Amino acid sequence: MELGQILALAGAALAALVAGTGSARGVGIAGEASAGVVAESPDMFGKCLVLQLLPGTQGIYGFLIAFIVLIKTNFLGGMIALTTTQGLLLLVGCLPIAIVGCFSAIWQGQVAAAAINMVGVRPDQSGKGILMAVMVETYAVLALLTSFLMVFFVSI
Repeated sequence: MELGQILALAGAALAALVAGTGSARGVGIAGEASAGVVAESPDMFGKCLVLQLLPGTQGIYGFLIAFIVLIKTNFLGGMIALTTTQGLLLLVGCLPIAIVGCFSAIWQGQVAAAAINMVGVRPDQSGKGILMAVMVETYAVLALLTSFLMVFFVSI
C-alpha cells in the first residue's frame, strides 16, 4: 500500500470516527436529559426522542464522506494507486466534517438537552426546542458540503 492510499484511508477513518464520536456524545447528553423528563412524564417520550436524535446526524455525515472516499478510491475493488498529494487532498477534504461534525454534535446535544428540559415543563414548546437545536446543525451541514466538494473534486 502506498502513502497516498494510507492518507486517503486515514481521512475516511477520521471523518467517520471523529464525527461519530461527537454524535455519540451529543446523543448521550440529550439522552440523559430525556431520561429525566420521561421518568416524570412518560407521555413526553416522542417529543424527547426527536430532540435526542438530532445530534446523531453528524455521525451520519461523517460516514457519508468516508463512504464517498472509499468509493472514489475503489477501496472494495482493489484500491487504485494514489499519489501522496492525492491522498493528502482527500485527507484534508475529510477534516471539515470530522472536526465541525464532532463539536457541533456535542453542542447540539447540549442545546437539545436544554430543549428537552424545556419540553418537560412546557410540552407545547417542543417546536421551538427543535428549531434551537437545528440551528446548531446548520454548521454541520456547511462542513458536510465543504468536505463533499473538497473530496469530490480531487482529481484521481
